Amino acid sequence: MMLNRGTSLMLNLGHALDHMFLLIFATAVTSIAVEFGFSRWEDLMPYSAGAFLLFGIGSVPAGRLGDLWGRRSMMVIFFFGLGVAGLLCALVQNAWQMALALAVLGAFSAIYHPVGIPMLVQHARNPGATIGVNGLVGNLGIAFAAILTGFMVKYVGWRAAFVVPALLSFAAGVAFMLLTPAETESPARRKILARVQLPPRMLARLFMVMTFAAVSSSLLFNFTTNGNGQLMRERFRGIVDDPAQLGMMLAGVYTVASLAQVIVGRLIDRFPLKQLYLGIVLMQIPMFLLAAHAQGWALFWLQIGFMVTIFGAIPFTDAMIVRYVDDAIRSRVSGMRLAVSFGISSLAVYSLGPAVKSAGFATLLLSMAAIACCTAAFVLMLPTETAAAADPKHA
Repeated sequence: MMLNRGTSLMLNLGHALDHMFLLIFATAVTSIAVEFGFSRWEDLMPYSAGAFLLFGIGSVPAGRLGDLWGRRSMMVIFFFGLGVAGLLCALVQNAWQMALALAVLGAFSAIYHPVGIPMLVQHARNPGATIGVNGLVGNLGIAFAAILTGFMVKYVGWRAAFVVPALLSFAAGVAFMLLTPAETESPARRKILARVQLPPRMLARLFMVMTFAAVSSSLLFNFTTNGNGQLMRERFRGIVDDPAQLGMMLAGVYTVASLAQVIVGRLIDRFPLKQLYLGIVLMQIPMFLLAAHAQGWALFWLQIGFMVTIFGAIPFTDAMIVRYVDDAIRSRVSGMRLAVSFGISSLAVYSLGPAVKSAGFATLLLSMAAIACCTAAFVLMLPTETAAAADPKHA
């Protein structure tokens, strides 16, 4: 049975909220640092690492509960938990309180990806297109975080940037409960098989390579989404200094880049995953190399370029899980993959401030080009469906 339109809408909105909440701090960090007595934003940035660590490791219990208990129930907890965490962030008075509130936010944010996306695609006729639209909406949440936070910081204060999304999340939770029928059985009891059945050895290889590729991709995602605001602020100094205008420009970068996921999602339904994935990852490398020393508007266009390729690579992991993994265990498989990739990539958030402070953004962007090379190497190791059909024992 297909999901009703209201449920699909709320699940997509949940993705937007998930990403929006996680980027508010990074966008407002300069103002928060001043209030908490820090002379540089780089010194406050490590305090947000706990949010991304729990965003990763929290995916394991979230995915397990989603499969064995129910995805609807977990999504209700997600919406209301985000709201509570957002209010906590707005009430903190020092850096360590903020670190704790952000960790709570990360724990509730961990629910969405292993639960919401499998719920959305469990009956989708064209899962690639569904994932693409979902990714678009999720990344528009990042864009909205840039706009909302920029305006709140300028006109109201950074605390309001947490309160407004918190109230929206409470409203979304109520709407989700009203629009989504109760589950009659847990996903683990249903028999929805993967579209492509791979031999066990090839499936194990797929999981391993997919996780390695996801780790390097997540490093790039966290470095860019948490650092883009400060990168733009530095490279536009003397050209554009207004925080609201910078927020709108950054939102423009994310909005344009988000459209890549819709296009990629449709291509995934039509063409082999490996070749598409590799092509997009290879395009990241020259973008980072050129951006390393770009200034002003040249940087702006290159930011659009590398964010298009980063966002464009996101749908592949979820598409592989839908294509190769039975629905009964998708939340658990997704949770384990996310725990490894986002758990490790939380180091990017922790090290972002110190790395920029000691080496600068140019060195960081060059390092990201090297990480993109690693991602491409991992993607080359992915097995192909053609190989599986020709040799079931292929590993």
